[in-house]
Amino acid sequence: MYDAQQIADDAALWHETRVRVRYSETDKMGVVYHANYLVWFEIGRTEYCRARGFSYRDMEEQDGAFLVVAESYCRYKSPAFYDDEIVVRTRINEMRKRSLRFGYEIYRLADGKILAEGETTHVVTDSENRVRSFPPEYQEMLLAPKPATADARIHTSKIPEDQAPS
Repeated sequence: MYDAQQIADDAALWHETRVRVRYSETDKMGVVYHANYLVWFEIGRTEYCRARGFSYRDMEEQDGAFLVVAESYCRYKSPAFYDDEIVVRTRINEMRKRSLRFGYEIYRLADGKILAEGETTHVVTDSENRVRSFPPEYQEMLLAPKPATADARIHTSKIPEDQAPS
């Protein structure tokens, strides 16, 4: 379980994204299907990048660099249930010239109970799937401390009002 002090102590290393468990992510008993944790890891790392000033799309379109998942690991500790509000904590565990490893922790907001922990390892490739070096500007942004303005927002599949069709 997390207490407020533990979260505050290492907050600069982690980015937090809130997610509400949707009905479609659960089985008949209301328990989250295990593969959804990997989807939440992806949401976490996407928002981690956004909080540091760029998106995957930027890196792909502007620099022709792609982050290919080479390995994923998830340790399930406790189930999540329909309508739980969970927090996906994401950080960089390791950065190399041609790869990086994200670390994740998922906990239930209501009681602080840790639901899962995991990692994904990514290899940087070009559009032809050839391994290449990480663009230095993105390495710098990924390793930079979290900006003071970056906050945890609830991730939903709702289209923002300013982007919704009229």
